[in-house]
Amino acid sequence: MNTSEKSCPQRPVIYQLLPRLFTNYNSTNVPGGTIEQNGSGKLADINGHILRSIRQLGATHVWLTGVIEHAHCPDYTAYGITRDNPHVVKGQAGSPYAISDYYDIDPDLAVSVPDRMKEFEATVDRIHRAGMKVIIDFVPNHVARRYRSDARPKGAPADLGADDRTDYFFYRDNNFYYLPGQAFAPQGVDLGQGEGAYHEFPAKATGNDCFSASPSRNDWYETVKLNYGVDYSDHSCHFSPTPSTWTKMLDILLFWAAKGVDAFRCDMAFMVPVDFWRWAIPLVKAEFPDVQFIAEIYDVNLYHQFINDTGFDYLYDKVNLYDTLRAVQTSGQSASSLTGCWQRLGDMGPHMLNFLENHDEQRYASDFYAGKADTVTPSLVVAATIGTGALMIYAGQELGERGMDAEGFSGRDGRTTIFDYWSVGTLRRWLGSGRPSSRNLDQMQQWLRRRYQLILNMVNHEPALRCGEFFDLMYVNYDNPAFDPSRQFAYLRAIPGGELMLIAVNFSPEAVMTEIRIPQHAFDFLQLHAGKYQAEDLLTGFQKTCHLFPDLTFSTEIRGSDAVIYRLTPTK
Repeated sequence: MNTSEKSCPQRPVIYQLLPRLFTNYNSTNVPGGTIEQNGSGKLADINGHILRSIRQLGATHVWLTGVIEHAHCPDYTAYGITRDNPHVVKGQAGSPYAISDYYDIDPDLAVSVPDRMKEFEATVDRIHRAGMKVIIDFVPNHVARRYRSDARPKGAPADLGADDRTDYFFYRDNNFYYLPGQAFAPQGVDLGQGEGAYHEFPAKATGNDCFSASPSRNDWYETVKLNYGVDYSDHSCHFSPTPSTWTKMLDILLFWAAKGVDAFRCDMAFMVPVDFWRWAIPLVKAEFPDVQFIAEIYDVNLYHQFINDTGFDYLYDKVNLYDTLRAVQTSGQSASSLTGCWQRLGDMGPHMLNFLENHDEQRYASDFYAGKADTVTPSLVVAATIGTGALMIYAGQELGERGMDAEGFSGRDGRTTIFDYWSVGTLRRWLGSGRPSSRNLDQMQQWLRRRYQLILNMVNHEPALRCGEFFDLMYVNYDNPAFDPSRQFAYLRAIPGGELMLIAVNFSPEAVMTEIRIPQHAFDFLQLHAGKYQAEDLLTGFQKTCHLFPDLTFSTEIRGSDAVIYRLTPTK
């Protein structure tokens, strides 16, 4: 192993799970059911056995989605928790992104509600002891319509909105935007009658930048937009002196970092002024140098600014790689279009977070995407091996979860609900009430989990994949009659002068025998030696002897909807 291989940093491999669903073993799912009917997973149930199985899968990080207290229908007033009005809660369980108390843990997730923070801290400790890091959501753009912190620690800034001047649409130190003289009256949403009705006067602006007292049902009507000092009436910015919202949100970040949180996945980060991130992230890292920030972002044109000007460590690469892989898989888009994905990134590639699923997207195996799970290898291999950034999977993805339940507020849309009390059958069978086992999985699910485990572990076990150079082979194979660039994609990963890997994927359902050209430039750029090599396909264990010379071809069969990942070792 050469010096560069020894210094390779670990790539984050993130396992996203929603605790409310993840360890809910109640199989009697009633669409739209209450927590009493359908149950809820608990943080305490994410035990050492489960965490070891996640670590064995190849994960380095666990993203605990939806752990901060958010609006929900159950009544916890007996524990001093202000009740949410159900008319402005989506579903029985509510959206994890309608935060109702930034300083508290959601009581649904606690075995003992009074001890909910201790249960969270114990979960963080278990994850750390299992050799992984902890990610939680930071939701900076909006809060629940009823926001009140019952757990705000002594010395923390005043509650959001506590000192607002509600007779102004915009006031620099207001935390919310107001619509003076107008009552909140969303379209198509029943706010109830009598004592149980929801009243808001004056109306506050809605989270998705809807500055109207009458947002539609398709708006984020259950949330309120936070004011970071931008006056949306004329788009003027008022960032000096530091706005109230900035200092309050910084305090929240520092609070959770002090709890042992290792990274924040920042929800809709691009809806918050970059000036805030430029100010806040260095202040957090000054006190907690190892804490990382991940931005949910959907505009490639903003990537450079969010990496180089704000301090974010990783960005969602949704509109670039995810959308392209989906189009290649489902819409017949040419596999050669994947070349444009790395070209658009330039030197930003190491800061990308790649994924095929998350709580917002449709499941790969759903009827709305690929329709079945066993065709995932080409997309998974590309997402895992095209770069040196982070990789994420969503709980159940490795088992072929289809997300085709109609859970209640969330209909049969190919997504696993974030709004309803529910349990996920594939996870329930795998986890076995706290003792993960493949015995209750069918043959395909067992194969699929082994395939995920092999590829996810490869990401950090192989130096060439962890931090090696990338060399695209498509430009020398467009006119190759033994290679189909519309359905195959091929490239090299290498530590120059060290480990070499050749990767090729086949999006066609039919097996192919292909010949892949390797140009002189690849030999020069990667410091490759021409001659005899031992080739081992890390996906199957197949081995063969081959010869690598400039402008000659590497011959391989690739099964339908599959890939090859060859480690190439020079031999005498």
